[in-house]
Amino acid sequence: MTDPSAAASSRLAPELDVTEWFNTSAPLSLAGLRGRIVVLHAFQMLCPGCVQSGLPQAQKIAKLFSPDDVAVIGVHTVFEHHEAMTPVALKAFIHEYRLTFPIAVDRPGDDGPIPRTMAAYGMRGTPTLVLIDRQGRLRKHSFGAEDDMIVGADIAFLLAEK
Repeated sequence: MTDPSAAASSRLAPELDVTEWFNTSAPLSLAGLRGRIVVLHAFQMLCPGCVQSGLPQAQKIAKLFSPDDVAVIGVHTVFEHHEAMTPVALKAFIHEYRLTFPIAVDRPGDDGPIPRTMAAYGMRGTPTLVLIDRQGRLRKHSFGAEDDMIVGADIAFLLAEK
């Protein structure tokens, strides 16, 4: 959905199924974030599009919007190079790139390389951007780098809704 101001999806966003959190004192849940717009940025450390576009965009969103209105969550969703992209490596990556928003580690899948949150959302790869409205409904789901202005406008539309 390109225009989040269009009729909202009636589908609630699937809850995150993750194993570990960084940059937060306690685990987060989508249910616990109701009342705020949630911006999910799914990424992998070794994904050039994530490093060049997705993560800087998530960091900008986290700095520009009040955390009382917009919650930014990174989801490290590893579907390849599992041996290289461990939580230990992710911790160093977060430090080196000075990422400040909460980041979760997607739970590995039971039967294949696709992790559980990635599968639940039907993500095609990384970077993936997901916008969830104040009621917890999935409003935008896009794969690949997206212009900052478009994403900012999409968030503004959701913020303007009653």
